[in-house]
Formats: sequence, C-alpha cells, structure tokens
Amino acid sequence: MRVGILNVTGYAGAETVRILMRHPEVKITSVTGRSAAGQKLGEVFPHLAGLDLTIEPELGDVDFVISALPHKASAEAVAPLVERGLRVVDISADFRLKSPQVYEEWYETPHPAPGLLEEAVYGLTELHRKEVASARVVANPGCYPTGIILAVFPALKEGIIDGQLIADAKSGVSGAGRSLSLFTHFSEVNENVQAYGLKGHRHLPEIIQELEPVAGNNLAVTFVPHLIPMTRGILATCYAPLKQDLGDPATANRRLRELYLDYYGHEPFVKVVPAPPQTKHTLGNNDCLIYPCVDHRANRLIVVSCLDNLVKGAAGQAVQNMNVMLGLPETMGLEQTALYP
Repeated sequence: MRVGILNVTGYAGAETVRILMRHPEVKITSVTGRSAAGQKLGEVFPHLAGLDLTIEPELGDVDFVISALPHKASAEAVAPLVERGLRVVDISADFRLKSPQVYEEWYETPHPAPGLLEEAVYGLTELHRKEVASARVVANPGCYPTGIILAVFPALKEGIIDGQLIADAKSGVSGAGRSLSLFTHFSEVNENVQAYGLKGHRHLPEIIQELEPVAGNNLAVTFVPHLIPMTRGILATCYAPLKQDLGDPATANRRLRELYLDYYGHEPFVKVVPAPPQTKHTLGNNDCLIYPCVDHRANRLIVVSCLDNLVKGAAGQAVQNMNVMLGLPETMGLEQTALYP
C-alpha cells in the first residue's frame, strides 16, 4: 500500500513517518512540505534518513493519504484527493465538526469543503470503529478531546454522572506545533506552567459534539488546558458529580473499574490502570491510560487519562484509523511500548 503524507515537516507529519517506517503493509512513497520542498527528508529530520525520499511541493502517486496540514489548508488539499477516489485520514481539525457554522465560529474562516463534513467520520476509533472502516474521510480527533472523551464516556453512557463536567488538562509543548512562537519559546515555557484558552479552546466543540448524544441536554463542559515544560504528553483530570450511590469507597471504586473494563477491556490501546497514570507511561506509544475513582467527600467522579499527544493524540491514532479503513489489524505498526524513564 503506497501512502503519502501531506506536510511532513510538522511534528505530526514527521511522527507519522516514524511510525509508518515500521509498518509491514505500508510503503511511504510521497511526502510534501512547501517550506522544505526539494530537500531530502533526512536533511530536515536526520532520524528519518532511512527513508530515501525528497520532500515535494505536491503529492505523487499514492493509494492512501494522511494529511498533517494545518486547518483550512488541509480541507483545501483533501477535497480534490477524495474526488479522485483516494481515502484520507486528516489530522487537522477540518473535518471533526459536523456543522460548518460551528467550524467557522471556532476557526474564524468559512469551511473550504462543507460538502464533505456530513460524510466525514470522527475518528475516535474506540467509539466509531464501524463507521471508520467504510469512510472515505476520517477526521483524527484532537489530542485533548481524545483523552477527555475516553475518560468520561462510559460514566456518561451509563448515567452514573450528570453532564456538569470539568476537564483540567496539561499538555507538553509539542502540541502547539513546530512553528516559531513566543508562546512556546524556551525562556517562556521552561520552569513555568500556564493556563490558556479560558475564553474557549478550539477543542471544546468536538468534546461537546461527541458527548452530547450520551449526556443529553444536561451537558455543560468547562475545559481548561495548561501548557507545561515538557515535550510530549497530555494528562487530563476530569470531574463530574455522581448521580448514583455506588456504595462504600471500596465498592464504588470496584464497580467503577468493572464498568470501565466492560467498555475498554477489549480495546488494544485504551487501558484501565490500577493507579493514576503518568505521562511517561505513554511516551512514544499509542496508549490512552485511564484511572477512574470516586471522591466520596464531594460525591464526585474523578477520571485521570494520559496519552502521548503526538501518538494517540495525532500520528498514532491516524495510523490506527488507517489500519481500520484498510481492513488491516488495528495494532499493526503500533505495538511499541512506552519509553521509560
């Protein structure tokens, strides 16, 4: 299977190449990047020098495409590829939201290909595997929404909590992308933690979109992201009031664990863990680790989730979606364990 990567020069694009270089059923035959067009891939990313490809301004002949272009540019590039009959996983935000009006509100530009929004599948594979398998366009979820949605979905689905959800999440600096910015300058980030997006983060509407069908009209999400001085990783802690009495502390936590195992025990990349996870537990792999528990003093559910924002939060999930779309084993090329310490 010949695969092409749009915008290999960003973190998500480069990470996609790193993962696919180990994939036994895929050959990367074309990579694009306007800023580095004409250069060898290994000149831009020495760790990818084993792939003897030149970065081109346009995509060559391929059978499947993974787009790591920024929003707006991605939809503009993807639409004609789909018309040509190619199947695409889009890592950008362009096809995550079903409403073009909501997209324009949050991304401050009209959607370049609104006709594809209705058929595009939100690629949180654990929730939409059947739809992903037959899709022409799969929208890779955002990194924050992946951890938050997986953390609270079982509890919302079973009616254990109401929809008054608070999600406090911390991310490494690579989540901001590779473009230069004062916001991610070393001197600004090092030995510093900052909250941002308090007036509304662009990942919020997709969290609401995916949780509303199970939460109903009672859903109200407060999502506050934080930037922390590390390269990779997301740790999300989610809180919601309990609607049911789950029993004494030991019973409640046992019932919660059983509930989450019922939902995720068969999933290869979502793991319900016995202790609060740490970001290094997912460094470099495609896992999302989840730890649910009850705060009895406040009668509140707490769920901690953890993932690598560049793998399960971007490139790894894109490969996972690609595998499902192509009828390959879902774990193919993604079996690596975390790098620890």
